[in-house]
Amino acid sequence: MKIAIGSDHRGVDARRRLIGFLERHGHSVKDCGSHDETAVDYPDVAADVSRQVADGSVDRGILLCCTGVGMAIAANKVPGVRAATCHDEVAAEMSRRHNDLNVLCLAAEMVGAEQQEKMTEIWLNTDFEGGRHERRLSKISALEATACGQRSA
Repeated sequence: MKIAIGSDHRGVDARRRLIGFLERHGHSVKDCGSHDETAVDYPDVAADVSRQVADGSVDRGILLCCTGVGMAIAANKVPGVRAATCHDEVAAEMSRRHNDLNVLCLAAEMVGAEQQEKMTEIWLNTDFEGGRHERRLSKISALEATACGQRSA
């Protein structure tokens, strides 16, 4: 699987560690930075990774910041992206089964390395169930299409 991964300055170490984990598991990884601990704005990194997921350049994306929340908010502004912050294995699994999550957001500083790797592995290996969930994702897509045609104040 081809995966784009990015982090802000607070997720640099976790991102580097996850890149090694992903490569050891046979994935092709595109590192979208940040490459050092100089402060960067997480929406820029989220936009880069999310656009690659949305346009099909990569299969999935992973984003890391202190809490994972800011990255999820920014990633979800890109049409076609379904991003969420996961803090445990159940959330990682269900985000794929029910929501067909294509961008995983992780808390770089609030979740340990082992937990990040477990969640990532589960997320990458869990299929979307389809069925009743397809109908719900279609409604989300329709909402997204309507909302993207409007400008915020």
